[in-house]
Amino acid sequence: MRCAWAARWLVVAVCLGCGNGSPFDYVPVSGTLTYEDGTPISAGGIELQFFAQDAKPVNGAHARPAGTKVDASGNFVNVTSYKYGDGLVLGKHKVSIDYATDAKGKLLVPKEYTHGGTTPLIVEITEDSAEAPLEIKVPRP
Repeated sequence: MRCAWAARWLVVAVCLGCGNGSPFDYVPVSGTLTYEDGTPISAGGIELQFFAQDAKPVNGAHARPAGTKVDASGNFVNVTSYKYGDGLVLGKHKVSIDYATDAKGKLLVPKEYTHGGTTPLIVEITEDSAEAPLEIKVPRP
C-alpha cells in the first residue's frame, strides 16, 4: 500500500515537471537592435526587457516580463519569459533598453528608452513573429 502511494506521488511529481509551467503560449523571438540609420548599437552588456501590454491574466497568472542580451553586432536571440528561449506571449510589448552605455558611461540611446514606464518602443508579437525577426530601431541620443 505504501509503495503504491509513493508511486502515485512520483507520477504526479514527474507530470508537474512536464511542460513549461506557464499558462501562456509563447512565440520564439529574435532580431536586431540598431539606430534608425541601421547602424548596430555596439556595446557589450546591453539587455532588452519586454513588458506585455495586452496579455489577459490566465487563471490568475499574469504574463512575466521577458529579457534577452544584445551582442556587439546588435543581434539578440533566446528571448526568455518563463524558461530559457521560450519567447514572448502574443500581443503588444513595451521594450526598454538596459545597460546601453559606452565605456565612459554615456547613454547610447535616449534616456526615456531605458525604463519600461517611459519607453516609447512597442513591438507586436504575432504567431508569425518566429519567422520574421524583430527590427528594433531607435534614434541616437
